[in-house]
Amino acid sequence: MSKTMLIIVGSVVLLFTGAVAAGFFILWNKISQIPPPAPPAAEINVEEEENVIGPLYALDTMIVNLADHGGKRYLRVTMALELSDPDAVSSIENRLPQVRDAILMILPTKNYADVSSTEGKIALRNELMTTINSLMTKGQVNNIYFTEFVVQ
Repeated sequence: MSKTMLIIVGSVVLLFTGAVAAGFFILWNKISQIPPPAPPAAEINVEEEENVIGPLYALDTMIVNLADHGGKRYLRVTMALELSDPDAVSSIENRLPQVRDAILMILPTKNYADVSSTEGKIALRNELMTTINSLMTKGQVNNIYFTEFVVQ
């Protein structure tokens, strides 16, 4: 092997070794700039407000004519009653005909303007809850969820 060939091979090996060393140096600097992971936080006892829903009792769909002139509008509504405790379920079941009657006495008194807005639906919900709660012997209705509300 000639002396020039040996110098060329040595230079290539030296350049390759220098490039690898420079790459490791740059990589090491980049890695060392990354902040270390935060130590695991100690368990913190934060009391979260629980959003627990009570027992639900689904009512059958009700269709009533609204109190508009001409009687051309009707309301189709399906509701689920959120009850305060499991004992209230038996109270609702025992008084179901009275509950349905009370609801069917309130709904037809409303007109389209009463139930078309969000405020009107909230007022209707509150009126229904007050009426149903007056019939309850155990527990109470905490909320009413409209699962279907169609005015036509």
